[in-house]
Amino acid sequence: MSAVTITIQEIDDGKRLDLFMAEAFPEQSRSYFQKIIREGRILVNGKAGKSGYKVAMGDVLSVDLPQPQELSIQPENIPLDILYEDEDIIIINKPKGMVVHPAPGHYSGTVVNALLYHCKDSLSGINGVLRPGIVHRIDKDTTGVIVACKNDHAHRCIAEQLKKHSITRTYHAIVLHRIKEKEGTVEGCIGRHPADRKKMAVNVKNGKDAVTHYRVLDELNGRYTYISCELETGRTHQIRVHMASIGHPVLGDTVYGPAKCPFALEGQTLHAKTLGFVHPSTGNYVEFDAPLPPYFQELLKKLS
Repeated sequence: MSAVTITIQEIDDGKRLDLFMAEAFPEQSRSYFQKIIREGRILVNGKAGKSGYKVAMGDVLSVDLPQPQELSIQPENIPLDILYEDEDIIIINKPKGMVVHPAPGHYSGTVVNALLYHCKDSLSGINGVLRPGIVHRIDKDTTGVIVACKNDHAHRCIAEQLKKHSITRTYHAIVLHRIKEKEGTVEGCIGRHPADRKKMAVNVKNGKDAVTHYRVLDELNGRYTYISCELETGRTHQIRVHMASIGHPVLGDTVYGPAKCPFALEGQTLHAKTLGFVHPSTGNYVEFDAPLPPYFQELLKKLS
């Protein structure tokens, strides 16, 4: 898209710049314009704008939106465990070892590659060419339920619920050591680890608020605990970081727990069990459940 010049009218006086842009170009989200503004693509009276700037009548905006990129990620005929599907959303039970979206080192074999084959052109485009349809993700070695969106309306609706923390997200995990309390809450902002950029950490500078509620489901051997976790927020590695911070790292998590695991596991014993939200078209609350994977069930039997 070529550069566009916009003069602010009285009716829009006082609006935040990012909000004004989202209203002026309703096919794109507010978060999209926040990104564009950070990239310096929107000038206000000849100077780089900021998302929180309050536009004033007579301001002249120079808007340079990037040209849409051609999708270079290839569709792949990879089987998906589909829990539910309609014209707006597709609910998937992701297996262990599968990356959600392409990234350096993982440009094939991802959930996105599989979705492109299964859904063809019916995926939202808000998150760009590498993440079509993807609203949220879970780690490579975390199993369980995720939702992908087939159109931009559905994407915006669910993304807004994520932002407001109104989505139900329940995980099951096996953690090290016996937890004495039957339930509890871990609060502590999460941000990039100051020394290891591949890890996250609690209470770091520039971290974001994070809240995890946990409940004991079973005591295993006196050495492990089977728990359920409810996410109030959705930060990167949140459960893994929070549980490790209180001395109960997730079993098999060699990043935040012991370097060696006594069992033959591929990564952490963490499963996204339940996902619930308001459906973008019907307005009704819907909830989806992914059964525990076989390895998880076998491990529970072994430790009981």
